[in-house]
Amino acid sequence: MKMSFSTLLTMIVLLPCLLAYAADRPNMLLFIADDVSWNDYGCYGNKAARTPNIDALAAGGMRFDNAYLTASSCSPSRCSIVTGRYPHNNGHAAELHRPIPWHLTKFPSALREAGYYTARSGKDHMPQDKTPAGETALTKPWDMETAGRSKDNSGGHADWVRITKERPQDKPFFFWFAAYDAHRNWDADKQWKADLYGPKHKPENLIVPPFLVDNLETRQDLASYYNEITRFDYYIGQTVKELKAQGALDNTLIFVMADNGRPFPRAKTRLHDSGMRTGLVAHWPKVITAGSVSSSLVSAIDLAPTYLTAAGANIPKSVMGVKMQPIFNDPMATIRSMAFSEHNWHDYEAFGRCVRRDDFLYIINKRPEQPLQGPADSVRSPSHTSLQAKRDAGQLTKAQADVFLAPRPTEELYKYKADRNQLVNLVNNPEYAEVKAKLNKQMNMWQNQTCDSVPENLSPDRFDRETGAQIKEWKPGITPGEDRRAAECNNHGPR
Repeated sequence: MKMSFSTLLTMIVLLPCLLAYAADRPNMLLFIADDVSWNDYGCYGNKAARTPNIDALAAGGMRFDNAYLTASSCSPSRCSIVTGRYPHNNGHAAELHRPIPWHLTKFPSALREAGYYTARSGKDHMPQDKTPAGETALTKPWDMETAGRSKDNSGGHADWVRITKERPQDKPFFFWFAAYDAHRNWDADKQWKADLYGPKHKPENLIVPPFLVDNLETRQDLASYYNEITRFDYYIGQTVKELKAQGALDNTLIFVMADNGRPFPRAKTRLHDSGMRTGLVAHWPKVITAGSVSSSLVSAIDLAPTYLTAAGANIPKSVMGVKMQPIFNDPMATIRSMAFSEHNWHDYEAFGRCVRRDDFLYIINKRPEQPLQGPADSVRSPSHTSLQAKRDAGQLTKAQADVFLAPRPTEELYKYKADRNQLVNLVNNPEYAEVKAKLNKQMNMWQNQTCDSVPENLSPDRFDRETGAQIKEWKPGITPGEDRRAAECNNHGPR
């Protein structure tokens, strides 16, 4: 094919601009921990946590103090992050281990279409249905994928530095680096390398939350958990060190977050802060002022449009989040007035929804007859067994008893910033009746506009609530919103 002189001349004139644009576009990276609560990093004031590399990113970037997930449940949360959609708008992926509908775009696909090199290393847990015959498949999200495991490191981060070193140099990149740390069962203890990670955490030095039993078994359980976090932190540091050596760090947008709260009673799967609030650190020296702290409300679904906007990529119509760039420029900027989250099936039948607005957290529960004891792996833990023993002896505190409370309130209302553990339910306090009515109205509006629903035959318990043992006869039910075709709904609702 012959090229006209005018076309050739245009290309010659534009080539420097195109190369400059490619070089100017930021590299991007997401470090995501598995089952780590917001207050288990040093930069959030936990003196017992040893996370020097995450702390350094916060010191050189921005710490978000009001960041919330859409689900405190592994795969629903990750699927929500990668599509920028609420869990019930991801079809069957609203529930643990179930797939995203084939037609919904994962944002790394749009990055690839925009010329980015993409890689995922470590935990995936974002399955997607196959494209039906006769339909056009979406762009694959990843140029490469690895499990991130080696003989002496099953934490998911064994390949992070290598991938960073070996990346193509002629393209900007996006890496989804997802650790298995700190998911049960703990493996960092037996794979510990003191010369790399430092000494193990001592049980006596840790802070025990008020809803756990302060005994040796729980403290050792927590120490093993913190060891996993420190190992995760170490590999973040090694990756950042490599980026710095390449001269690429200043123009790399990095986020550090987790998919849900710690795998302990009254944390993971809860709508309260202990389950749903995430530590979120952003680092981008070219754009973000070092040492910034933002109290602006943000949601996990806001990451997808933020990355896509930074890349100059097209944002799919299916994305429900809002870009965070205004906060990068001004930590006090507001991009949303409320954040919604949900709790669907994760080992046990459930339907919970919540909204955070101003200083308040409002929760509704459509399965109040059952306790919210946490996922099955938490039920099998020493921390939960300790609570059971204290319960049987009639010695639980009010905070600890909440793990076993049944029936539960159908509505809860908290001043979530002042009452960080959300232990004082204000729902029946007449002083807050107007606040409750306002948040209930917003909740109804959000559920209606995003095509949420409460099917009668939700997925039932798959595990025993007392022992965590698997129930042999089990099959999934109808997912929330399935009867209203929520997976085809792109209305983000109030925000």
